[in-house]
Amino acid sequence: MTLRRWTGWTAALMTALALSGCGYNDFQRLDEQVKAGWSEVLNQYQRRADLIPNIVNTIKGETTFEQETLTKVIEARAKATSIQATPELINNPEAFQKFQAAQGELSGALSRLLVTVERYPDLKANQGFQDLRVQLEGTENRITVARNRYIKTVADYNVLARSFPSNLTAMVFGYSVKPSFTVENEAAISAPPAVNFDKPAAPAASK
Repeated sequence: MTLRRWTGWTAALMTALALSGCGYNDFQRLDEQVKAGWSEVLNQYQRRADLIPNIVNTIKGETTFEQETLTKVIEARAKATSIQATPELINNPEAFQKFQAAQGELSGALSRLLVTVERYPDLKANQGFQDLRVQLEGTENRITVARNRYIKTVADYNVLARSFPSNLTAMVFGYSVKPSFTVENEAAISAPPAVNFDKPAAPAASK
């Protein structure tokens, strides 16, 4: 082996060791985990969005149902789905915050809708609606699991991006801190909706 080739191999080995020691490989691994976690969050949000039209159409069959509550769900879904949820969104804090806020509004609107349904015995007895409700509740649980996994992965990634000496690697290779779901947003989503149960349901239309 010539001296030049030996020098080249040595330089490559030293570079690999330096990158490994400064967290480069960890950035690669965690960045892929963040992308995978975000993809799963989007899948579950899309699953929820796809269920809503069927839920709305079923509730429309109840002619006395409060239209304002239903309209807010429709509007919140339209707002949430109007935001283009691309993989790049996790690298744009402002866009991520708008997406998060829109999904939070939809969660709140759906929560109020389900509580309001409790005042309508015909809907509660509607098997089609109950099946959709079970699907929606299952999807909400999957959203929570996916979000929590994403939050954990982003936290691990951001610790690496902020810690020394891996923060130097982050600066060199452009691994910036990623946005995550905020504590305020989590509290807003988990808070029970305020519903006035003293308000009587409208009387059924005469046939």
